[in-house]
Amino acid sequence: MVPPGNVMKQKLLLTGRPGCGKTTVIKRVVTELARPAGGFYTEEIRERGQRVGFKLITLDGKEAVFAHVDFPAAVGPERVGKYGLDLSALEAIGVAAIRDAVRAERLTVIDEIGPMEIRSSSFRDAVNEALDSGAQILATIVARSLPFTDAIKKCADVTVIEVRPDNREQLFSELSNQLKT
Repeated sequence: MVPPGNVMKQKLLLTGRPGCGKTTVIKRVVTELARPAGGFYTEEIRERGQRVGFKLITLDGKEAVFAHVDFPAAVGPERVGKYGLDLSALEAIGVAAIRDAVRAERLTVIDEIGPMEIRSSSFRDAVNEALDSGAQILATIVARSLPFTDAIKKCADVTVIEVRPDNREQLFSELSNQLKT
């Protein structure tokens, strides 16, 4: 549930356990709004029922794989768990989408501010620029404690909302209504 008294806050961060529905809520809200939005969301890449990576999809339809179990060290030395990261793909597609949305004064969608994404200094810079701007932001942020994300969660002008299977539908309605204003 969206905390009362936070209706005017323009920076909404959804958090929760992996698989709780954060990305689903964001995609549904953006579709429902019928207003200009920019930025990106992430999707799992699955093969034979197993998650093998993640791709970014911008709201204007660009796609890039930025994490995959099969990425060799030649793509980039960065790894998070079993995933090799292609930070250049994140920066070319995701960072550009964030900056374009802020510049165009659109609702800025960032899915997600997580351990893989924050390995990129350009991504961290773009997130900070978006947060420092007057842009309305709808983002997901990792629930576990990391210094960069903890600092964001403590900002006075952000509202952090936990997504759970039992509140997803209500959150969808409340966020849709709040972001229409």
